[in-house]
Amino acid sequence: MPETTSQSQICVRVRLFASYREAAGTARLEVPLPSGARVGDLVDVLAVRLPAVRTAPGMVAVNHSYVGADFTLHDGDEAAFIPPVSGGR
Repeated sequence: MPETTSQSQICVRVRLFASYREAAGTARLEVPLPSGARVGDLVDVLAVRLPAVRTAPGMVAVNHSYVGADFTLHDGDEAAFIPPVSGGR
């Protein structure tokens, strides 16, 4: 019998871009979180492996829409972490 995500837990697909991807050594992660978790909770979990998401925060998009830390995540959501960009003139 295949395992399914229980109602008390969700799984969020995470995509990392640019310097976040380089620091993590991967472009994609799957992160289990408690049901009702928010983007800020996801940042807390990721910061253990990838401190830059907290020390150099960029933008977070969930399902292709930019969101804030209080946005509630759902099972199967895709969260994209885009680091700050500098340079230019």
